[in-house]
Amino acid sequence: MKTYNVFKEYIWLVNVIRRAGKISLADINRKWRDSELSEGVDIARTTFNRHKAAIEDMFGIIIECDAKDGYQYYIANPEVLRENSVQNWILSTLSVSNVVSESLSLQDRILMESAPVEGDLLKDVIGAMKEGVKLELEHKRYDADESKIYLIEPYCIKLFKHRWYVLGKIRKPATDSNSERAYLTLFSFDRIKSLHVTKETFEMDPLFDAESYFSDSYGVLKQSNKPAQRIVLRAFDHQRHYLKDLPIHHSQRQCGEGPNWTDFEYWMCSTSDLMAQLLTYGSYVKVLEPQHLADEVKQAHLEAVQRYLEESQSD
Repeated sequence: MKTYNVFKEYIWLVNVIRRAGKISLADINRKWRDSELSEGVDIARTTFNRHKAAIEDMFGIIIECDAKDGYQYYIANPEVLRENSVQNWILSTLSVSNVVSESLSLQDRILMESAPVEGDLLKDVIGAMKEGVKLELEHKRYDADESKIYLIEPYCIKLFKHRWYVLGKIRKPATDSNSERAYLTLFSFDRIKSLHVTKETFEMDPLFDAESYFSDSYGVLKQSNKPAQRIVLRAFDHQRHYLKDLPIHHSQRQCGEGPNWTDFEYWMCSTSDLMAQLLTYGSYVKVLEPQHLADEVKQAHLEAVQRYLEESQSD
């Protein structure tokens, strides 16, 4: 059997068990026979067991059998398929890829968003993380005249809005006026001009947890002087339905509702990437709390209106 077809079977099997919660092999085969992959032939138990082992080896997804509940199969470690996990991203991507690849005759009617293409950088950064070695990178901020060289300890990587970022620890040696410092900072792949994997090793902070580090952030930004706080948004008309279906943060919960509006509460840091997202909603979302964020959003909208007025007066 071709490797590509076997991968499709792995993905199909995980998705069926995941959606069912618990399911017997007989019921799996009933669904299997209805799929285009089966060609009318059941999955043999030996094949099923091989697939289970391969899925655990490749994706870290453990499929176990509950003999006390009618020999039903279930995913024993569902936490690996949480929304932002690598496994969930891979499975989602491969599932979509399978569907699209079977519909190439409709390629002019299936429109996709571009994917980040920094493959070599991604490989080098992940390699350095695996080996526990430092990276020397040349990075140029959008608002900087020149690029700078940084020596970082790569702690984690994050994908956000089609951009890859690496979070690295920078260590500043002690000077006559300052003691030794160490801090985490973020670098966007698309602003990295060059990257060198060094042979200098480092010990990662054993208490660091990537998911916890970003848990209070809307996107990738985190500022020590802006701790997480209660944020309340009021969404109007169609936007309230979009936010219900696609929460912008894991802390989102509904806390009020009216004829054409819904209030949502969050626990997040008030950062510039959150501000940028709020501005995209225009008049359909109003910040109720905190007041300083409401004032900042209001001022940004007023400045935008002023720019339009200035342009119309100059015409």
